[in-house]
This record gives sequence, C-alpha cells and structure tokens, in this order.
Amino acid sequence: MKYLVTAAEMRRYDSNTSEKIGISPEVLMERAALKALEAVERYCGEKKGTAFVLAGTGNNGGDGLALARLLCGRGFSVEVMCVGDRRKATALWKKQSRILKSYPVKTVTGPSRQEYTVVIDAMFGIGLSRAPEGVFHRGVELVNGLDGYKIALDLPSGVDSDTGKVPGCAVRADETVTFAFCKRGLMMYPGCEYAGKVTVADIGIGAESFFGEGPGMILCDGTAKSLLPPRKADGNKGTFGKVLLIAGSRNMAGAAVLSARAAYRIGAGMVKVITPEENRVILQKAVPEALLGTEADLEESMEWADVIAFGPGVGKGGEALACLEKTLGESDRPMVLDADGLNLLAESRPLQELTAEQGRAGRAFVLTPHPGELARLTGEPVAGLKEDPAGFGLRLSERLHAVVAAKDARTFVCAENRPVCLSLGGGSGMATAGSGDVLTGVIAGLMAQGMKPYEAACAGVRLHGLAGEKVSAGIGEHACMAGDLADALAVL
Repeated sequence: MKYLVTAAEMRRYDSNTSEKIGISPEVLMERAALKALEAVERYCGEKKGTAFVLAGTGNNGGDGLALARLLCGRGFSVEVMCVGDRRKATALWKKQSRILKSYPVKTVTGPSRQEYTVVIDAMFGIGLSRAPEGVFHRGVELVNGLDGYKIALDLPSGVDSDTGKVPGCAVRADETVTFAFCKRGLMMYPGCEYAGKVTVADIGIGAESFFGEGPGMILCDGTAKSLLPPRKADGNKGTFGKVLLIAGSRNMAGAAVLSARAAYRIGAGMVKVITPEENRVILQKAVPEALLGTEADLEESMEWADVIAFGPGVGKGGEALACLEKTLGESDRPMVLDADGLNLLAESRPLQELTAEQGRAGRAFVLTPHPGELARLTGEPVAGLKEDPAGFGLRLSERLHAVVAAKDARTFVCAENRPVCLSLGGGSGMATAGSGDVLTGVIAGLMAQGMKPYEAACAGVRLHGLAGEKVSAGIGEHACMAGDLADALAVL
C-alpha cells in the first residue's frame, strides 16, 4: 500500500516536518532538487546536454531554480525562464534566486532553441487552483512545444492535484518526479495521462509527519503473490471456504458461470450456485466443479455457506426480490452484492434500512456498484458521481455501514474509518460485459478464505485488474472477454 495525498494533506505534512520535527524547508527543497537531478541523470546517463527550466514564483519554482543550479554543476548548459509576479514570490524562491546568481545559468525570456536534452516544468506543483491563464497558459504551450525529455516537478502544470482534472491546458510530461508522497491527481484520469512515468521521491517527509492525521487515500498496487491469502499445506475444500452464489435468471446463466469460475480460480474450496432449473445443464457443463441448488434449498444453503454473493444476472423480478429479502432477513453471513442485487436494494428503502441496521450490528457487506448502480443507490446523476466517485462511495459506505467498491476506469474501495483504496490496472479491455460478475466471484472467494471485507475488496479489485493486464498483454485489449479474466486468475 502507498499513500495518495491531497494538496492540503501535503502542505500539512510539509509544515509538520519543518515546524514539529525540525527539518528546515531549505533542506527539503535541496533534497527535492537532488531527487529531480537523479531523474535527469537516469535519463541522460553519462551524457551532458542542455536544459530548459520553466519556473513559477512559488516553492515549486524554487525547486526548479535549485535543480537548475545542480544541473549547471553537472556540466549542463542551463536556461531558466521565470513566469509570474516576482514581487509575490515566496521567501524560498527568492533565496534560491539569489543563490543562482553565483552560477553560470542563463536567465532568459524565452528558449534559445527548439530542442533541449531535458525540459523542466516547475511552474505550479500542487499550487494550481484554476486553469492556467495568460503567461502561465503560454508557459504550458511553450513546454509542450519544445523537443526534449520533459520532467514535471511534483505535478504537471495544469493538472489538479486532488482530482486529476485538467480545467484548461496542461503540460504533457514524460516523467513526473513527485516529492514525499504521490499526489492523487497523478493516479486519476485524465491527470495520469499527462504525468508520464511517475517517480515518488523520498525527501525526508514520511509517516512520522502525520501526527495522527494520515492520508485519506491509499494506492493498492501489490503483486498477486502479496495479495492472495496463504494456503495451508494440510487444508481441504472446507478449509478454503464455501461460497453461496445466487445468480442468473431463466435461460440466462452467463453471469452465474463467470462468478462461479472466478470464485474457484481465486481459491475458494467450494461454490454452490442457486439459479433457476433451466440453467442447470449449462452450469454443469461450464463449471462442473460447482454444486447446484434451487430457491427451495436456500435456507439450508445459507447455513452451509461462509459467504453469500448475490446479484449477477438475477433480474429484478419478484422471485429475485424475495430471495434478496430472505438472504438479508434470515442470514448473518457476509454478503457481496452486485448488479441486480444493487438495483433491487436501490428500489427498496426498507431493504436499505435493514442492510444499514445489520451492517451497524457487525454483519459484513461488500457492494460493487458501477456508476449507474451507484447513481441509483445515491439518487445522484451519473455525471455528478463521476466528479467525485470516492466521495459518493464513502458516503454510501457510511450510510449502509458497508464496504463499497465504486467501479469505473479507476475503482475506489470505501469503508468507514478506513482510507479510500484506489486500485490501478486492467485497462480498457476490462470494459466488457461480465467483467463485474468476475469481480463478484473474486471478492466472495477471498472472503470465503477468511479475508476481512475491506481487505478482500481492495485485494480483489487489484487482482481483477492484474488479470485484465495479463489478458491484454496476451491477446490485446480489443479481444478481451470476461471469461478470459476468470481464466487469467489461474496464472497470476
């Protein structure tokens, strides 16, 4: 797990490091410049060349001036162009500007050439509060128009640090060297598309600087080996958990097949599928390992199960609603709710209240809504949700006392009193029918093996994404189908 911070959090940790721990801002700035220098030297190797530094008049610009000095000392021919009102420059910027006068660095009003070895963007960092205008807009266009390896310091100018939004124009970097902790906007769309390679540089600000106020978001980027639960060498099918999957409707068995296969592939010992009789033959052929049941077996099956997964392909008819009411009202088993299970829940205030009551009492729920389902559960339009999916997911989590995995191009796992967990990976190949059914099986399978709901959701989303990457690397994103994702879980 890695921390993802907002601009406000980063400022607080920066201040804590200086004021409470005692590492001076000048030392932190010098460390930042040295880390940026390392990135330049990784790219250039032994070769020395030319550098163009575009610096604002804030502390990010101060980082740029310090880097210009260090590059000069390494034998680079360096030009610095400053934009912004120097009368409003920060004290650290002014100090770096005074120091720079003792070095043979050219201060220019524009680049002297079209191509440089490296082009450094040090205009804003996390200080952006609106779209770049005037000289700053021209500065972004200038950097984008130059040839050379472009490195943004902390954040590409024009990208919102907290959301990744680009309200106007933004620098398109080949690499972003971000200091201390990764900024949220570097991992979200479209900001991640402007950041290039992201390098998180340790400059001496760590968890010691939190003083009880840790970041509200973390990044899950672990390997499959680190995320899968351990296996006992002397275990048996009961040891590795029993999943009761309530899925599919008459002559619609696909979702049930995908979820069941995924639960098995992620390590569940036994999977029992409650589905209409018409689906029996298809399931026996597609997932012969699965046990099959009917609604008449539901009460006994709920007692048998370690975890219940409800929703993929069940529809919104009366039978499905009655089944949801029974699993919510007559069982205490952990539940994963997806697809039509979420739609049925969204249409019933009493069921929402029951879920919240049970969640408050300690029953584990994991909800996995895509934007449309999240909109129905919250009453917000999809367009509004896309502005802040983590925020809406967290509020739903708090209302229902459940873990919520808000799915989109980026998925946010939200839970009460836990940091929001952002998971990367997967790519556009996962935007295919049935992908969510696979995720349901993955999370249910992990919970059956004993993982807590928040951890299972975080790991499940990441493993699901790794499966997508595996498939895309093999056959391409265009050809990816949900069944491929379930199979790829076996070779992570």
